[in-house]
Amino acid sequence: MKDNPFALDGRVALVTGANTGIGQGIAVALAKAGADVVIVARSDPATTRSLVEAEGVRAHVIMADLSSIEPCHRIVEEAVEAFGRLDILVNNAGIILRNDALDFSEEDWDAVMDVNLKALFFLTQAAARQMTDWASQSGQRGKIVNIASMLTFQGGVRVPSYTASKSGVGGLTKLMANEWAPKGINVNAIAPGYIATNNTAALQADETRNRQILERIPEGRWGDPADIGGAAVFLASSAADYVQGHILAVDGGWLAR
Repeated sequence: MKDNPFALDGRVALVTGANTGIGQGIAVALAKAGADVVIVARSDPATTRSLVEAEGVRAHVIMADLSSIEPCHRIVEEAVEAFGRLDILVNNAGIILRNDALDFSEEDWDAVMDVNLKALFFLTQAAARQMTDWASQSGQRGKIVNIASMLTFQGGVRVPSYTASKSGVGGLTKLMANEWAPKGINVNAIAPGYIATNNTAALQADETRNRQILERIPEGRWGDPADIGGAAVFLASSAADYVQGHILAVDGGWLAR
């Protein structure tokens, strides 16, 4: 669909943490827009693969644990080997650990920062090197979409390393945009609000907390992974060629309250 600025036909996208939830929603949305999808996950993403392939595009699975940077270069190399190029990277993989700031351990701090910030940076660095080369050859822009958080803007409670890591994701998004815009790469982020996934099942099941959350959201509902997928398609498409270093809140109005 040459005249559709949101179409991703012929593009290759890589999505981390894509076996369930937001990552799965993003992978499927990119497939619906026409992109072939490299699915990176720690556990078998068979359902995501089936959903992607049902859209008539190709899927390739890479099993990897991003608790260290060891697999970062391998992931990018395997993606390029599988599909010949890499146009889009969505950094969705992340973890969260909870404890009072007074009691938070170094081990838990490092575990969250290693996945949410360190691996994100070095995977993006490896992908950007490929994208820069491809942009210079083809004239097509690379697209990097980081998954930030409401805690990129807010402090939260009992999640010190998560808050620090997601604040860091926001800062890195802007730095990468500053450095890589002239090289043909757009770097932006999405900050999801409360999304109905396995990770938030306990909150949804807590009648009091669920009511408090919904009362704060002007839209009056939990978000769906597909809501994040739509934002990812926009930022990955040529429709967002002049969007750089932006953190797009997809939160039903949470931050506007």
